[in-house]
Amino acid sequence: QARIMESGGGLVQAGESLRLSCVVSGLNFRIFDLNWYRQAPGNQRELVASITSSGSTNYADAVKGRFTISRDNKWNKVYLQMNNLRPEDTAVYYCRIGNFWGRGTGVTVAS
Repeated sequence: QARIMESGGGLVQAGESLRLSCVVSGLNFRIFDLNWYRQAPGNQRELVASITSSGSTNYADAVKGRFTISRDNKWNKVYLQMNNLRPEDTAVYYCRIGNFWGRGTGVTVAS
C-alpha cells in the first residue's frame, strides 16, 4: 500500500518562497511520474507541476518561471520549490503518484 506525505506548507508574505516536500513509500518510486496539485477554497483541484520518470517537467501557466519541481529517486522524494509567491497561490497542495494522493499541505500567502 502506497503512503504519501507532504510537508513544508505554511504562512508567508507575498514575494517569499516555500519548498514543499513529498515522501513516498510502498511503490517503485523511480518508475512513476509525479505530480503536484493544488486546491483553493471553492475551486477545483488543479495540476500545478509534473515530472516524469525520466525527469521531464511541465508546469501550469500560472506558475511557470516561479515554481520548480524536482525528484530524488534515492530518497523517494519529490519537491516543489515555490518562489515569488502570490496571494492567488494560496491553496492546499497535494502530491499524486499513480492513483495515490497525499493528504495535502496548506500554503497561505498574505498580501
